[in-house]
Amino acid sequence: MDLRDRIAQALKQAMKDREQARLATLRLINAAIKDQEIAARGSDDAPALGDTEIRAILAKMVKQRNESVRAYEEGGRVDLAERERAEIAVIEDFLPRQLTAEEIKAAIDRAIADVGASSIRDMGKIMGKLKERHAGQMDFGTVGPQVKDRLG
Repeated sequence: MDLRDRIAQALKQAMKDREQARLATLRLINAAIKDQEIAARGSDDAPALGDTEIRAILAKMVKQRNESVRAYEEGGRVDLAERERAEIAVIEDFLPRQLTAEEIKAAIDRAIADVGASSIRDMGKIMGKLKERHAGQMDFGTVGPQVKDRLG
């Protein structure tokens, strides 16, 4: 079952179970996917989004919510931070397992070896390789500095 079908099934189940918070988050996911498809419709032969593109959308949603959690906690709004965390948990149900620190280090090493990177100029190639292999499995905002340290 592809990711879009899993999301649709979860949405139906949330409706049956009357889980309002989960249902609202799943509707946000569907809206984000539809927005992306509409934006891609500029060309007549735009295909439907695949699992990779949907995972990228979900990863972006998680990142946005993590930033919101930080902002809410700094502002003393713990209730709103908890709501964002609940949304993150629902979204992460559809993402692959996050890599551990050791796995991220090994993935960086493998990408550097595959690209044949020797300097900081190869950073774009390495990040591209990591995004291709590990979309949704790591936070590329924190991985970037790690790659830079390895190359520097």
